[in-house]
Amino acid sequence: MGGAARQRPGPEGERARLPGRRQHGRPARRRRPRGQRVPAVRAWGPVNGVIVHHTVTSGTDASVAYCYTGDSALPGPLCHGVIPKDGSVHLVGNGRANHAGSGDPDVLAAVIAETPLPAPDQTGADGNTRFYGFECVNLGDGSDPWPEAQLEGIARACAAICRAHGWTAASVIGHLEWTNQKIDPKGFSMASMRARVAALLAAAPGGDATRYQPFPGDAFFRAAPKSTIVAAMGGRLVAEGCSAYAEGPGPQWSEADRASYAKWQTKLGYTGADADGWPGAGSWNALKVPYTA
Repeated sequence: MGGAARQRPGPEGERARLPGRRQHGRPARRRRPRGQRVPAVRAWGPVNGVIVHHTVTSGTDASVAYCYTGDSALPGPLCHGVIPKDGSVHLVGNGRANHAGSGDPDVLAAVIAETPLPAPDQTGADGNTRFYGFECVNLGDGSDPWPEAQLEGIARACAAICRAHGWTAASVIGHLEWTNQKIDPKGFSMASMRARVAALLAAAPGGDATRYQPFPGDAFFRAAPKSTIVAAMGGRLVAEGCSAYAEGPGPQWSEADRASYAKWQTKLGYTGADADGWPGAGSWNALKVPYTA
């Protein structure tokens, strides 16, 4: 989140439709208290991507109200949309919003080029000018769950914006990928979210990403691959409450992936050698991993 700003209409407008999700308008505008300074209008655009955040709040109404109004230190809107646990999208801003703050110019360059992201280690680029922002209702403590409906809502909102601008999923990043001063979103990996967005973009506009990743075979996982398939699998394991991840998940297969998959096998009723964490065709098909490659 950055400095004070007033909103003005963005290129897609306040009521741009997000396919497949319920949308809600912003709360009634409140009058500014007498004597309070009106902040200067600052630039909006060119816009190059989407940043995903967690709110560190609970409850839909309170989270939406706070993101719309902000506070004395950081005036609202604090994002463009709030996405609560049910996956609906509450629009609270339609221009520049105080959500991203200052971040790494090298990350911005990578987003524009849609190339792999460097680790952020500097500031200097104004993210409020260059990114849409979605605040997603979660305490951000690593324990508050991310329901499947919410993860799907985040992916659909991001995919809708990417489709409108002609971007790929590489234009969607997390706040922690923009600046090393932030940890959000915590509880799922952005690699797994980008895999969801990519699957939606591969489907027909307004439809469901119903194409699932075929089982890549036992040897694929035993070779410790680095693949979007692994990231997408990890995202589904987290959504099913089968996470053993301290960080991530991400695209590199690890023992955390195997431990998480063992939880999934156990959840399905497998035991012994059938629940050793190495994916099999039956458990894989039941997991319904979105297609990525």
